[in-house]
Amino acid sequence: MTDTTVPAPLGMLIELTHRCPLHCPYCSNPLELVRRSEELTCEQWSDILAQARELGVVQMHFSGGEPLARPDLPDLVGHACRLGAYVNLVTSGVGLTAERARELAERGVDHVQLSLQDADPRLGDLIAGARVHDAKLKAAEAVAAAGLPLTVNVVLHRRNIDRVEQIVDLAVGLGADRIELANTQYYGWGLRNRAALLPTPDQLAAASQAVQRARDKYAGGPELVYVTADYYGDRPKPCMDGWGNTQLTVTPIGDVLPCPAAYAITTLPVENALRRPLSEIWYASRTFNAYRGTDWMREPCRTCPERHTDHGGCRCQAFQLTGDAAATDPVCGLSPHRSLVDAALADAADGADLAFVARKPVAP
Repeated sequence: MTDTTVPAPLGMLIELTHRCPLHCPYCSNPLELVRRSEELTCEQWSDILAQARELGVVQMHFSGGEPLARPDLPDLVGHACRLGAYVNLVTSGVGLTAERARELAERGVDHVQLSLQDADPRLGDLIAGARVHDAKLKAAEAVAAAGLPLTVNVVLHRRNIDRVEQIVDLAVGLGADRIELANTQYYGWGLRNRAALLPTPDQLAAASQAVQRARDKYAGGPELVYVTADYYGDRPKPCMDGWGNTQLTVTPIGDVLPCPAAYAITTLPVENALRRPLSEIWYASRTFNAYRGTDWMREPCRTCPERHTDHGGCRCQAFQLTGDAAATDPVCGLSPHRSLVDAALADAADGADLAFVARKPVAP
C-alpha cells in the first residue's frame, strides 16, 4: 500500500556495470565489485526502467563503472527516452567516439557528465591508473559535436587540489556548461585511500580562494559548483536531500539502495528489484524507511534545530566510522564521535605522501 506521506522519487542512478577502464583511488564503488557475468540483462534493466518511470522517476542517470562498457546502452537509453525520462550519461569518456556520441544523442541522451582527473595529462593518467587523458578530451569534443550539454566533474584530493584554476580553465576550454569540483567523499575505495586523499588545511584554504578567482574570471559563463571536504566542516552535509526522499540507486545486480553508498550499511536488508517490485521497495521496505524523517534520531540530532536541513548527516558515513547507522554523522561538531574525524585530519595534516591502493578491475 502506498504511503502518501512519502514523495515519489525524482531520480534514479542506474549502475549498469562495475566494469571501468579507470582505477581511480577515490572510487566510491564497493571493494567487492560485481562480476560481468552477474550483471542484469537488457530485458531485466528495461523492466526496472519501466517500473521506475511508473513510480515517478523523471531523471535517469546511466552510470557505472563505465556505462559505455555495455553494448546495449543505446537500447536502454532509447527505452528510457520513450518512457519520457530525462536521460543523463555519467561517463569516463573512454570509448565515447563522435559516432557513439551522435548515436546516443539520437537515441535520447539529454546530457553528458564527463569525469576528469587533472588538468595535467601526466598526473591525470597517474590518478586514473590508465593513459586516458587524451581520450577524455576527444570525448568532450564528441559531446560538443553531438550538440549535447556537458558537465565536467572533477573529484578533488591531495594530489590535484592545488591545480583548481588550471582544471577550470581546461573545462571551460572543453565547452563545459557546468563544472563540478567536489572534494572526495570517503566510501568504498575512497575510504580505503582516505589518508592519501585528504587535503591539508592549507590546501583546502588555497582551493577556496582559487575557486573564487575562477568564478570571477568566468562570471556569466559555466556554472561552477564547489563541494568542500565535509571532514573539515562543523556540520554534516545533507544526506541525499533526506534518506529515501528523492533518489534511489540500482546496482549492476539489481540491488536497490537509498543512496549509492548504502551498500556499506550491513545491518539493513538487501532489497533487489528482481525479487520485489520497485514501488514496494520504495514505499514499504524496512531499508528505505529506516532513516526517513526524524523519528529515528537520537540526541543530539533529535532536538537539533538543523535536523530538517542536514537530516543528521550521512547514514553511510556514520556506519562506516562508528558501526551504527543511526549515530550522528561524526563530521558534526556535536557528535560524540567527532574525535574519529579529527584523528583522520591529524594524519592528513602531517603532509605524508602516501601511495594509493588502486581500484581493482572487475572479474569476468
